[in-house]
Amino acid sequence: MLTAWLIYPHWFWISLGGLLLAAEMLGASGYLLWSGIAAMLVGLLVWAVPLSWEWQGLTFALLTVLCAWLWWYRLRAKNAALPPSTLNLRGEQLIGHRVTLAETSVDGYSRVRIGDSSWRVICDQPMQSGEQVEIYAIDGITLRVRPVR
Repeated sequence: MLTAWLIYPHWFWISLGGLLLAAEMLGASGYLLWSGIAAMLVGLLVWAVPLSWEWQGLTFALLTVLCAWLWWYRLRAKNAALPPSTLNLRGEQLIGHRVTLAETSVDGYSRVRIGDSSWRVICDQPMQSGEQVEIYAIDGITLRVRPVR
C-alpha cells in the first residue's frame, strides 16, 4: 500500500485534500479549508510535474499560507467598504430619532422615554416638557439632542 503512494503521489495529495475538506464540513470553522485546497492543488501539480517529496511538502506549506492570505486580503478589502456596525450599540442606533422630552430641562439636562427605557439627555438651550427633539449624538450614556424646527 505504501508503494502506491510513492508511485502515485498525486493521489496522496488529492486524498489528503478531500479528507481535510470533509473535516472542514464537520465544523472546523475555516481552519482546514485552505489546507485542503492547497493539498488538492499540490495533487494536481504533482500529477502534471513530478516533484520530490521535499518540494511537495514545501509547495503544500506555501500554498496553504498563500490561500489563507489571499482570503484574508479579500475579506479585509470587502469589510473596509462596509459602514461601521451599530450592532449592540443601542445609543448609536438612536441617532436621528425624534422623541418628546418627558421633563423640563434643568441646567441643560432632561429625560426622554424611548420604548420601555428612560434616557438622560443634554441640550444646549432650555426646553420645556413635551417638546420634540432630535437625537444627534451620544456621549457615554447621555443622548445629545436639539429641538426640531
